[in-house]
This record gives sequence, structure tokens and C-alpha cells, in this order.
Amino acid sequence: MSVTAARGFEAAGVAAGLKSTGKPDVAVVVNRGPRKAGAAVFTSNRAKANPILWSQTAIGDGVVEAVVLNSGGANCFTGSFGFQTTHQTAEKTAELLGVSAGDVLVCSTGLIGAGDEVFRAKVLAGTEQAIAELSPDGGAAAAEAIMTTDTRPKQAVAAGEGWTVGGMAKGAGMLAPGLATMLVVLTTDADLDAAALDAALRRATRTTFDRLDSDGCMSTNDQVTLLASGASGIQPDPDDFADRLTLVCADLSAQLQQDAEGASHDITIDVVGAVDEDDAVEVGRAVARNNLFKAAIFGNDPNWGRVLAAIGTTSAAFDPYDVDVSFNGVRVCTAGGPDRPREEVDLTPRATGILIDLKRGEHSARILTNDLTHDYVHENSAYSS
Repeated sequence: MSVTAARGFEAAGVAAGLKSTGKPDVAVVVNRGPRKAGAAVFTSNRAKANPILWSQTAIGDGVVEAVVLNSGGANCFTGSFGFQTTHQTAEKTAELLGVSAGDVLVCSTGLIGAGDEVFRAKVLAGTEQAIAELSPDGGAAAAEAIMTTDTRPKQAVAAGEGWTVGGMAKGAGMLAPGLATMLVVLTTDADLDAAALDAALRRATRTTFDRLDSDGCMSTNDQVTLLASGASGIQPDPDDFADRLTLVCADLSAQLQQDAEGASHDITIDVVGAVDEDDAVEVGRAVARNNLFKAAIFGNDPNWGRVLAAIGTTSAAFDPYDVDVSFNGVRVCTAGGPDRPREEVDLTPRATGILIDLKRGEHSARILTNDLTHDYVHENSAYSS
């Protein structure tokens, strides 16, 4: 159940000393082929880390031989030195694997603004060590090596008829669309070209990672990469492949939500009755980013007034006095007024469901978020200390 579940892939995760804890912090995933196709989507933040700038160029020809990932340092806003570090990482990987540096993607995660000669030396040494330890059984170690404030590794697998999709992810904070603060590597042994991978990946991320909005903060280092080895020799139906890929992405998204920094509630916001999908997403996103709503959930308070107030900031089509809101299956608001007593709502379970019916159409959308807690504030107030 890992990024090496699909045939044709090897991985490793090693401790290079980037983390003061001594835990693994450099991972490598290699595509052994016979096909070396790849696709990727990146953060939409205009402030992009050096690995993103490199990988956006490298993915251009649709060929990816390997992905190198480090935790313990974002290599972002580290100037030309930082970009050279990324370049040298790709070159070192290429040299050791006998491939082109332009076919190596690089990912980093950790503290922004940190990076020096020691950081570079450790990344390069870790890359060399990881390549020496590559194995078809190395997926679990790789998933552990990309963790930062994560409390556990995230992995998922879905099987098609004779082919497989596997993946790993990291992320626990700065989870907002475009893509969430995460690094994700997805692999498949299906025989698909880069164009097919790109179409399936964009379809899958649109309704999964892009709708994970834990804290409304967008990272500089987000990257989701999909690799195809073609080792199964099977060319699946495009829709079937996209469906399996979406299952893996949805599974990883839920794992990211459930490990969000300091969270005590995992909140699923379902918006129904919208004129179109865009309206449903906009409404769900507005509620997910409303700190008053998130604080109320932390306090186990089914304050539906905060939901309506958040909806009212959107441009979606709805009548504020014709909206229903339910908390964990109890409709506390109907037609813009009180319905069932708040005392009937049990918000003590971690899993929390909010249902919003706009009563204007047939479209819907789901947004994943978390509550706002003391622990979240504490953890992020001391992140760089």
C-alpha cells in the first residue's frame, strides 16, 4: 500500500540530517519503465519555491525518470543559491541514475527562507544515499521521509483490471486550494502517455486536493506528480483510470484533513441545491474559511448563524431566507430561521458534517476543512523556533 505498489517503481527514504530529530528527510522515487511518462500540477501561489520553478520546466516534455523530495527545508526565498541547490540535486540524481537532469523533478518542504551550504550538502548526500538504497519495497520509507509536522505517513492504493495506482502524500498545515501545502507522488503501471496522465490528474485533483481547505493558507511548495511506468502493458479506459486515480487522491486528501495541525474536528461541508458547481464550491469555501464558524465547531457549538453569515459574503445565487443548514444530521435552520433545537446536535465526535441546501438548482460540491483550535495557534506560533 504505497507509492511502489504499482510495478516498475522503486523508492527509498533516508535520514540526511536535515531534521534535528534524526528522522528520515530525503526520499527518492524512480520510474524503471518501460514507459517514463509524467504529469504534474503545482501551487497557484505566485510566490513559488525553487523546486517548483525547476519542476515546472522539467515536466514540459512529459518525461519523468525520478522525483527527489526533501523535508526539513522548503528551499524557498533562498535566492540564486537555492535554485542552484535544486539544479545540483537534479544533476546528482541524473548522474547516479544515468538519465537527464531535465527528467528529474525536485520537491522540498519545511521552513521558508532556510538554506545554506550545510543544507545543500545534506540534500545531495541524502540523495546519493537514497539512490543507493532504492527498492520496490521502499515506498513506506519514502512516505515517512517527506513528513514535516505530519504525525503519520499517508499512503493509498487503488487497483484496476491488471493495473494499479499508488501514492504517498505529506501535509498537515497551510492546507488550502492550489493545492494545499502538500507534496504528493502518484504512480501507475498503466501504459499511458503524458497527455493522458495530465488530463486524468487535473480531473482528479479538481475535486479532491483542490477542495481541501483546512486553514485557508496557501503554500509556496505544493506539487502533485503522477508517473506511469507502463509495466502492466495495459492501456485502461481513460474514464476508468481517472476514477481510480480520483479514489487514491480522495483517500490521501482525507488523510491530510485528519492529520491537520492541532485540529479536533474534521469537517465535511456539503453544499447542495446550487445553480452550478462553481456556486456550490464558493459557498462551501466561504464557510470553511470563516474563523468564527471554525471556532464555534471547536467549542461544540452548532452556530448556524455563522454559516449563513459566511454564505452571505459570496456571489452565489441564493435567498438568505430560503436556506437550510444541518449539523451532523440535525436541521437547525430552515428557510433562514430556527428549526430543531441546538441541544439535539452532538458535536463531540471528531467527524463533523455540515449540509447546506441553497434551494436554487441541482448542483453540489464538497469541501473538507477543520476547526480552529488553541493547539493550531500554538503550533504555528512556534513553527520556526
